[in-house]
Amino acid sequence: MTPRRRVRVRAPAFAACAAACAIACAAGGAAASTTAGASNASASGNPGSSRFCDISPELSAVEQDKLLRFAAVVREELAASDGGLALVSRSGLDLSRFGIRYSHAALAWRADNGAWAARQLYYACDEGRPRIFDQGLAGFAMGTDDPALGYISLVRVPAGAVAPLRSALLDTPRVLRLLAGRYSANAYAYGLDYQNCNQWLVELLAVAWGGLEDGAGLRGRAQDWLRAEGYAPEPVDVGSRLLMLAPLFMPLLHLDDHPAPDRAGMKLRVSLPSSIEGFIRGRVPGAERVEICHDDKRVVVHRGWTPIASGCVPGDGDRVIPLD
Repeated sequence: MTPRRRVRVRAPAFAACAAACAIACAAGGAAASTTAGASNASASGNPGSSRFCDISPELSAVEQDKLLRFAAVVREELAASDGGLALVSRSGLDLSRFGIRYSHAALAWRADNGAWAARQLYYACDEGRPRIFDQGLAGFAMGTDDPALGYISLVRVPAGAVAPLRSALLDTPRVLRLLAGRYSANAYAYGLDYQNCNQWLVELLAVAWGGLEDGAGLRGRAQDWLRAEGYAPEPVDVGSRLLMLAPLFMPLLHLDDHPAPDRAGMKLRVSLPSSIEGFIRGRVPGAERVEICHDDKRVVVHRGWTPIASGCVPGDGDRVIPLD
């Protein structure tokens, strides 16, 4: 077989942020630079988590080209949003055994110059803590573990619900006030000891739509508001006592923040993109969902709240863009 020329992509590799990601053997990762006030970070590996932080994906020139074309379709769909703001979620590790397609979510907004960026929480390995990271759409779309098959979900927020959310998203003091000091990939959705990426995001929604002022106890007040509004993450069914032992060996996983009944039942309540999408759908009339996937040969655009078929198989009415 003729070897392919490979291109080293120097974008940071990031830690997995959802419970099931971690339980399924957390993705490596990490460097985070933030425009919300923290310093740049590169994957250096602090003693407890270095083995999860030194992965930097390699893409062939062909793979890179296809992912960039995939990202262009994602950008096109975002541009169709009247409000200029959307929840964006990305697939990572294959979590189908847990019934999970999306593990990592961010909020994407359109700047005054028309460019889109995604603000999200990631784990900064060299600092050993979570940080806020702003990333271009191409980088976000390319941050998948499998360059041959990937999924992006967009929930476009209608213009009438955007103003408070955009204000909170770009309010640096409140953004950082919501940032916990300790990271856990499988953080309990209503715990304050740790935080993962999706938990930070849904707490930001609470700050925005609940009109919560900056100040002490902001995370607790955000969680109180979410409870009152009926936010209830669907439990992740771990289904194995052996997998429940994973935190003993993986420094980015913890169980001590989860209620005892949840641990005993092996059902962990963790914020995942699907729960956040459902919360937005129930609270914001007019929110629209678009799912975009790719395999080696095509990009498929699927509209609506029903999921696209596994394997990126187009259904009736789906838009198909060839990649050959």
